[in-house]
Amino acid sequence: MSIETPTLRDLAHDGTLTIHEASAITGWSARMLRYIEDSGLVVPVRSAGGYRLFGPAELQRLRTLRELLEEFGVELSEVGFALRLREDRALRAALDAWFSAPAVRPDEVAPAEWLAFEQEKHLRLLAAAAAPQSRPSE
Repeated sequence: MSIETPTLRDLAHDGTLTIHEASAITGWSARMLRYIEDSGLVVPVRSAGGYRLFGPAELQRLRTLRELLEEFGVELSEVGFALRLREDRALRAALDAWFSAPAVRPDEVAPAEWLAFEQEKHLRLLAAAAAPQSRPSE
């Protein structure tokens, strides 16, 4: 007994596919399709009832996205970040500045104390991140 993979022709109605039908066709799980949508990489239209509807354009984008990931050995999160970087000028400028900025010892820190100074700053950052967040009173 052989199991046949559904085809677009088998599943299509109104020229679109539901998320589960698109998952069966593309090999991306429904959860991954939601993640791809949340990342802004492929955003399907919504039905009046709020269901995601995937048409041929979305299927093509999903196929070419998979090809891109495989060709360049990158992850979805990296492509999502690249999209964010493309759209967010302030982030792009901040990263450009960071990439080109050399590490500079603060004037008030002696060369022999620079390592200890940086270690202390890291310890304070880690402690602040580990501290419980206070919740506003209800």
